[in-house]
Order: sequence, then C-alpha cells, then structure tokens
Amino acid sequence: MKRPIRHLAGVLALCAAGALQAAPVDDAVAELQRDWETIAYATPVPQRAERYEALAARAHAASLAFPGRAEPLIWEGIVVSSWAGAKGGLGGLSLAKQARGLYESALKIRPDALDGSAFNSLGVLYYKVPSWPVGFGDRDKAQTLLRQALAVNPNGIDPNYFYGEFLVESNRAAEALPYLERALKAPPRPGRELADSGRRGEAKVLLERARAQVR
Repeated sequence: MKRPIRHLAGVLALCAAGALQAAPVDDAVAELQRDWETIAYATPVPQRAERYEALAARAHAASLAFPGRAEPLIWEGIVVSSWAGAKGGLGGLSLAKQARGLYESALKIRPDALDGSAFNSLGVLYYKVPSWPVGFGDRDKAQTLLRQALAVNPNGIDPNYFYGEFLVESNRAAEALPYLERALKAPPRPGRELADSGRRGEAKVLLERARAQVR
C-alpha cells in the first residue's frame, strides 16, 4: 500500500510545481496551512500519516516553485515534522531530520519569517526527538530556539504554548503557567480559526496539568 501512495505523492509534486509557478507565494503557503490544519485538527488519527505524506509532496513542490523564500520551507518543515510524529519509529526519526534541515534553511534566508516560526518549530523538534545516540534531541538547544521564537512573537499563541509545554515536560510547571495563560489570551489569527481553536484546547489541557503539578 505504501509504494503506490509514495508514487502518487511524487506525481502530485511534479504537477503542483508547474501550477504553483503562477501563484503568489502567500497563496501557496495559505493553502498548505489550511490543509495542514484540517489534517491536524479535523482528521481521524489513523488517517493522518497518509494525508501528511501527500501534503508533504505538495509542500516540497511549493519550496521548489519559490526558491529563496523562507515561508514554503517552513511549511514544508511543519508538514514533514507532523508526518514524522504520525509515523513514529525510525521512519519518523528520518523525517524529523529532514524537517530540521528545512527549518535551518529557512533560518538562513529570513529568521523572522512567519513570526519566527522556524525558531519555534525547530525548538519543538529538539525537545521532542530522542537525544543521542538514538536521535538529535537537545533540551538546551530547544530552550534557546524557543526563546528566540518568543523574542520575535512574544504574544503569539504557538510560541507561548510550545515554550509552556517544554517547561512542563522539563518538570518546570510553575515557570510554564504564565506562558500557557498568555497562549490562551493570544490575539486571534485571521484565517486560522481552526488552528487557534485546536491550540487553545491543547493549552487549556496543559494549563490544568501544570496547575495540578504546582499544587
């Protein structure tokens, strides 16, 4: 089953690359963003890996269509990272390494693109991936990157949520509270209603967990 899916993904990438040449980069990125949100927040868990795989092909086509732009690379990284999480195992680790390279490439082009999302997403990888000798996880690097993301976008829902999550998972729940509270108060993002709703739900659950650890 996997081979036909990968073959179809490759065909879609070739077709999409030609179509994307005529579309503004913002439109291409917005489409990837909407489709990722649908998979992440409105698709049953067992179906997500295959959906992310197909979307990753389209995201790669966008990166090829707009060379020198950080935004498609960031969204390709987000899709590939999500695919890694859905897939798990050694295959997931290989995808995580691929995503790391995409974020690093985006940072070389424009560190503050998409409100510093490359800093944030790369930081998340560094604390979610296992450390050496299994993977490349590094909590010190994760903290540095997540704080860089907050410096770019101090009131954003994602950087506050993920730094809060990092602190909770680092047994620093008391430090996490203000970041999770700020995530819940973050201004809405136009066109990102589904993602905002999903992230707020995650932040509420994590905030209750953090408060329980502090009590």
